[in-house]
Amino acid sequence: MTAVDPRSVAIDIAMAELSARAPIAAELADLYAQAGFTLALVGGPVRDAILGRLGNDLDFTTNARPEDSKKILKKWADAIWDTGAAFGTIAAKVGEITIEVTTYRSESYDPDSRKPDVDFGDSIEGDLLRRDFTVNAMALELTTNPPTFIDLHGGINDLARKVLRTPGKATDSFSDDPLRMMRAARFAAQLNFEIDPEVATAMSDMAGRISIISAERVRDEFTKIIMSNNPRLGLLILVESGLADLILPELPKLRLEIDEHHHHKDVYEHTLTVLELAIQHEDRLGGPNLVIRLAALLHDVGKPKTRELIPGGGVSFHHHEVVGSRMTKERLRALRFSNEIIADVTQLVFLHLRFHGYGSGEWTDSAVRRYVRDADHLLEHLHVLTRADCTTRNQRKAAALAASYDSLEKRIAELMAEEELNKIRPDLDGGAIMQILGIKPSPLVGKAYQYLLDLRLDQGPLGEERATAELLKWWEANKNA
Repeated sequence: MTAVDPRSVAIDIAMAELSARAPIAAELADLYAQAGFTLALVGGPVRDAILGRLGNDLDFTTNARPEDSKKILKKWADAIWDTGAAFGTIAAKVGEITIEVTTYRSESYDPDSRKPDVDFGDSIEGDLLRRDFTVNAMALELTTNPPTFIDLHGGINDLARKVLRTPGKATDSFSDDPLRMMRAARFAAQLNFEIDPEVATAMSDMAGRISIISAERVRDEFTKIIMSNNPRLGLLILVESGLADLILPELPKLRLEIDEHHHHKDVYEHTLTVLELAIQHEDRLGGPNLVIRLAALLHDVGKPKTRELIPGGGVSFHHHEVVGSRMTKERLRALRFSNEIIADVTQLVFLHLRFHGYGSGEWTDSAVRRYVRDADHLLEHLHVLTRADCTTRNQRKAAALAASYDSLEKRIAELMAEEELNKIRPDLDGGAIMQILGIKPSPLVGKAYQYLLDLRLDQGPLGEERATAELLKWWEANKNA
């Protein structure tokens, strides 16, 4: 019986996937061939084509220089971008397909530099050797007839074994581009792959080298990890390798020591569980959501700083939500997340204990109004985070917490229908306040507005007549203050 050649199987699968999902690849290859150049699908798209999960982003490599690629693509694509030309890359858009064509290259980092030195090459062999992992170092040469599958480093076998291994020595690879250590965690999380022992050892030994990478590049790679199908795996790799100590030190610090006298929940494991539970409820947010995943990951980061041992046994973490919100803001700023994401995640961390402040569910209408107002546009996110945070092995307690939150959501819905809680305003606006009191714009107007808002939150709609009476009563007590 003749043995099946895995390479021939790989090329058949890849070509079928490429033909079905991106037939323009063959058209583009013809243009390069007519111009006297080679063109090969390379890296992640080859891997994904073999796995039957090819997306709309295609990467190609060529012996054409960037200026040549620009000429070819300009006549063919709907739009092109040459912002990466200095690094050999010209990007283009054709229908729903985004492509990047990069000249054969090799790149390396100076030990103290954040930017790679790029040299263009003349062979695909040198280009593939500089790739991060063997499963990303395969190419499908499209300008030969028939197309040629190129796998110089055993990528097809590693793909079958679900192992991440570097084409050359792992230490050399990570020295050239330290971000590849984070990519190892990312690909493991995205593909559910294992990391080769040599690669794992190099990551631990060289973790400190991640410090030369810009915060923006670290942020982008970290975002891909947390937005993957299995972020727990990626985060575990970051922690175990020591990379998290440098890019997200708050996470490994959650591994608090637990002794026999002062029992408390394993905060590190709890955090990863909350992240997984939040992901299970993301359909409420329209699908994968970066804000809720960051909030779930960071919601308890204030616990190590607020941990106190209780005499006789037990542990407390008073005000860890306040401390945690400040820590969250600092970390996300350091990672260069947008101001909008920082504000939203910080607010969710600050609010994540609010539900537990009402015991077994003694929610007054005033408390419900304030809960909704404080959550504002993040109310649905807060629902998801709070439910995910209610983790306990005690089934009776878990059922009670779920029932209590069901009751809260029901009451929110009822008050929403009655009072439009998400549009709560005082019964009198600033203009009416100034007219009634006969005053000009000043801090007093803001104080009066806040007083009426507090009444509105506590008592519901007052009506203009009663609000006016309450305002005048407040004015008599405060106009000389």
